[in-house]
Amino acid sequence: MDATLLNVKSVYSFAVLLLLSIKSLDTKAQSPNYMGDDCHNTTQKPLSGEYQTNLNSILSWLSTDAATSKGYNHYSFGNSTSGNHAVYGLYDCRGDVVGYFCQFCVSTAAREILQRCPNGVSAFIWYDFCMLKYSNENFFGNVTVDPSWHVVGTKDVSSAEEIQKGEDFMRSLIRKATLVTNQLYYMGGFNLSSSQRRYGLVQCSRDLTNEGCRQCLETMLAQISKCCEKKLGWFAGSASCLMKYDDYMFYLFHNQSSTVPEAYRKIAKQGIKMSKILIISFSVIGSITLLCFSVYCFWCRSRPRKDGLIPHTVRLSSYQNVQTEETLNPDLPTIPLIAIQQSTDNFSEASKLGEGGYGPVYKGILPDGRQIAVKRLSQASGQGSEEFKNEVMFIAKLQHRNLVRLLACCLEENEKILVYEYLSNASLNFHLFDDEKKKQLDWKLRLSIINGIARGILYLHEDSRLRVIHRDLKASNVLLDHDMNPKISDFGLARAFSKGQKQANTNRVMGT
Repeated sequence: MDATLLNVKSVYSFAVLLLLSIKSLDTKAQSPNYMGDDCHNTTQKPLSGEYQTNLNSILSWLSTDAATSKGYNHYSFGNSTSGNHAVYGLYDCRGDVVGYFCQFCVSTAAREILQRCPNGVSAFIWYDFCMLKYSNENFFGNVTVDPSWHVVGTKDVSSAEEIQKGEDFMRSLIRKATLVTNQLYYMGGFNLSSSQRRYGLVQCSRDLTNEGCRQCLETMLAQISKCCEKKLGWFAGSASCLMKYDDYMFYLFHNQSSTVPEAYRKIAKQGIKMSKILIISFSVIGSITLLCFSVYCFWCRSRPRKDGLIPHTVRLSSYQNVQTEETLNPDLPTIPLIAIQQSTDNFSEASKLGEGGYGPVYKGILPDGRQIAVKRLSQASGQGSEEFKNEVMFIAKLQHRNLVRLLACCLEENEKILVYEYLSNASLNFHLFDDEKKKQLDWKLRLSIINGIARGILYLHEDSRLRVIHRDLKASNVLLDHDMNPKISDFGLARAFSKGQKQANTNRVMGT
């Protein structure tokens, strides 16, 4: 009873602190990154009462509509034939931003555009995730490339070859945005080399035609050679289009379909609901109840198990343990399939590291820059669900410097995926049987690799929580890190024994 009371008090105290943290975060979140505005072409004079009323109405409408739309819309208030009091307004969020996140940016733009462009009959403002424009003239469908803005990074491009590859890549994005998908935006990445990757995004205001969008983006790209091409990381935009290029994944998810992924849409809807609750009432009792429940669930996951061991939680960037498989080890988090697809550029051939008996392995890059190896089991592979669960449960419990570390797994849409740490020097097999690579394996290095493998096997046989027999140990299942330290991988056929068991009978030959 005392322990339970203490836990309840702890949960309540944590809930109060978390409430204060949420309020602090909500305050900090009120300022999306401002990029620029265009007010110099506007008439600076006191606005008529009717025009000001229509302007307030259009800004309010744009802010409200952004919460439920596909990320863009336009509308008008008033009648241009009666005293020139009509106001035309448009907002457009970046292609990877929807729902609450889009509304949040548009609402900020609608509030600040009146401060940055006071007494203007037309104005345009741009943030990192959205743009907003209004005018007393109907501008819907018109291409505007002047004025334009650009921002460059501090790092320099390494070679003229990269400049050309970057330009070709951005041209390919323009083609996909205007001809392939007809969505007027596209984002993606490409491998500049085996260790370097580049990312880009192009987007037009979605009131334009495909041809108008192409013209705008081509104009922006032509300006890059004058201002930005020698810099690694740049942004260029106008009132009708924008493009961005950098060495990190700056967009939120990689999905070019006309519909937003269902999981992301649910998150956006939840954000809208929560924001309304916070703005209208911020019910203290309801919030504490919700927070206490969340903390209680966290406490249940973290409390000591019956075997006296504290679960070890592996965190992958900002991804949470969003799904649970009862038959899998609770120590191991799952990672959403969309996050894996994003990190591997949707399992592209350029990301493929190789293919084993159970399926291909891809190199991935998480949003925080960490590299991972993604083992995607093919539907026709010999490893079924039981073998997959077997490998997951084994590796999650095995921790040793000479064993490949498993970070997460995924069981979605009939996919069976394991996410490992990425080892830059590939497999021992690659070095042993390559005429050039094997010259680097002097006897000192070979002995070091042999000792490392032996330490890993000794751990499996004698020192691990489970007594494990690998049953498929070979050169291709020994991976090498950047210091050429060996790590044993591929436990799909491994078998566990009880601690006291010294022998077992088998009627089947396993592995190779």
